[in-house]
Amino acid sequence: MSDKIRVRFAPSPTGHLHLGGARTALFNWLFARRNDGEFILRIEDTDVERSKDIFTKAIVDGLKWLGMDWNEGPEVGGNSGPYFQTERMEIYKQVILQLLESGKIYHCFCTAEELEQMRVRQAEEKAPIKYDGRCSKLPRSEVEKRLSGNEKHVLRLKIPNDENIEWNDLSKGKLSFSSDLLDDLVVVKSDGFPTYNFAVVVDDLKMRISHVIRGEDHISNTPKQILIYRALGEKIPEFAHIPMILGSDKTRMSKRHGATSVIDYKEMGYEPEALMNFLALLGWSSENGKEILTKEELVSAFELERVSTHGAVFNIEKLKWMNSEYIKNYKGEILLKKLLPWLQKVEGFPGDFSEKQLEKMVSLYRERIKTYDEIVGQIEWFFKDPDTYDSKGLEKLGNISDKKEICEALCQEIEKIGDFQDAVIEKSIRDFAVKIGKKVGEIVGLCRLALSGRTATPGLFEIISVLGKERTIKRLRSFMLRNL
Repeated sequence: MSDKIRVRFAPSPTGHLHLGGARTALFNWLFARRNDGEFILRIEDTDVERSKDIFTKAIVDGLKWLGMDWNEGPEVGGNSGPYFQTERMEIYKQVILQLLESGKIYHCFCTAEELEQMRVRQAEEKAPIKYDGRCSKLPRSEVEKRLSGNEKHVLRLKIPNDENIEWNDLSKGKLSFSSDLLDDLVVVKSDGFPTYNFAVVVDDLKMRISHVIRGEDHISNTPKQILIYRALGEKIPEFAHIPMILGSDKTRMSKRHGATSVIDYKEMGYEPEALMNFLALLGWSSENGKEILTKEELVSAFELERVSTHGAVFNIEKLKWMNSEYIKNYKGEILLKKLLPWLQKVEGFPGDFSEKQLEKMVSLYRERIKTYDEIVGQIEWFFKDPDTYDSKGLEKLGNISDKKEICEALCQEIEKIGDFQDAVIEKSIRDFAVKIGKKVGEIVGLCRLALSGRTATPGLFEIISVLGKERTIKRLRSFMLRNL
């Protein structure tokens, strides 16, 4: 085992990268980066039927999108590979041979029917339900005869009786189990593939993993893995079992609580740094209680000891708030680039607006959207002249007399504006309202409805500036012909 901190994230490519897995990867990544250690990505693909290349790509892409990199693993390589379990079979075979020669594991030929009969008998006798170790007593000659006949079998690890299995969990504190609670563990299945617990131990040993940081649902696996370490005579890594992510009903996070895939959140318009920030605070908190933290601040502040011992409740409203805080801080140029994938879904985008106009346009929504996808429904009227108008807005205009004359006079007033900037536009319209004896709010309401078809938009003077003189006058006159 290396003195250098080495941690790993080892997902199975049987589905997309979900939030729980992403949070586990993040805690490992933060711990490694905080301690000048190394973060390894390993793909546990021994479930051949369910493992898919498309899911491996989704995991890799999800981690990259969140902003995590790895020192060793797929696309990077390293000295501890291969980084796919299905490519490590020769490594497992060597360790299996070592354990067979030392007598620590044995061949078990029991059929499914025999095992079921064993369980039924034990239940009737009110005895612990576990494998009784009968095949461990088979003579060597019988084992060789049955192997030569290609009889189906598994390999089991002999579990010592009445042995205490104890470790100091870096998240949960001291935990202990009795070996009497465990079966003789199957380490190689009848299809020749290693079981999860065996492959994990071999991989962690060969990759010199110093700390195993994973979800608390793995606690029951830890005593089994410790016994495999002991059978191999190897040093046991440090373990830390972090709390699960819970839904709003305090049950384990699942699809019924909403989207659980990292890619889902990307497509819904969340900022990756905001999601990273949010995930870090699910079960961990900084010493000063600060909530909005950059990636660098997360690395600097992260301490495994500050990870909570109880489940963290997922709150979508808090995630939206956090996302909006990131959006608010982006200048127009950056915000436009980030919004581009969604703006490209808007009919008519980008129209004949200049880059500077588009930057100012999206800046008007900086504090009006919580996720990037919300821009689509809010900004589309900029690129298409309205052909319908809010009915309540039209009803409200009914209280204004001489609307048509006011609208035409307003067009003439806007035509006179030379420096078409927000402040100049505002002064011109306010002065116009005073001159004709109307409330500014009435003129603003009429103008807003005419330009957008809506009663709620960003500030009127700013949107007139973005639309420009020609487009503003055209829309005012179109509205006048249609509705006044």
